[in-house]
Amino acid sequence: MGSQGHGQVQRWQDRWWAVGLLVLVVWVGIRLAFDGWSGWPGILVGGLVYAGFMTWLVMRRRRRDARAVGTDAARVPELERRIARNGELPEDPAEQAAMIRLIRRREEKLRRHRWWAFPLLALLFFGIPVLWFASGNVGAGLWGLAFGAAFLGWMVWFNRRFVRRMAGMRQRIEGVGGGRPVTGPVAGPAAGSVNGSAAGSVTGPAGGAEGFAPGAR
Repeated sequence: MGSQGHGQVQRWQDRWWAVGLLVLVVWVGIRLAFDGWSGWPGILVGGLVYAGFMTWLVMRRRRRDARAVGTDAARVPELERRIARNGELPEDPAEQAAMIRLIRRREEKLRRHRWWAFPLLALLFFGIPVLWFASGNVGAGLWGLAFGAAFLGWMVWFNRRFVRRMAGMRQRIEGVGGGRPVTGPVAGPAAGSVNGSAAGSVTGPAGGAEGFAPGAR
């Protein structure tokens, strides 16, 4: 179910080099803002290493998602965008089924990781400024606290919105509320399974909103 087979062209920002370039620019920009230009060679080298690692991690995640839901890795970012925006449904029933499996996969990961992910991020974004304050770098500490609070606030808002839109997209595909249902068995290599568990056919409402973040219903 490749992107070209669906008449879609992969966006340039979804390509591996664009992901790596974005990570590199953000990393170098943040480090230069805090450390100044004097250490730019080391910052650039560190940024290249970090960008390479993050690019590998993102591409590996896409390939795993693609195998699990029965589509190509190049299609995963576009499906995620449509879910996040509650946008247009894919016309291909097989790709609608892949989107359903991707939604269920994301919901399962949220259920599994939400208890530790946000506390870890809070410790990271607020713990480092405390170390800066302790070392006497008050300016960097204040900037770190402001950035950490803004980023965590955005993460909570985005997570709740994404959970609501996943539920809405799934209901539209499964025919709840006037949408066009996906009938018949779920096709593809991941048919009938999400993370190794039986899922069966997508023939009606998935039922419930279990796995949603608190306050997301």
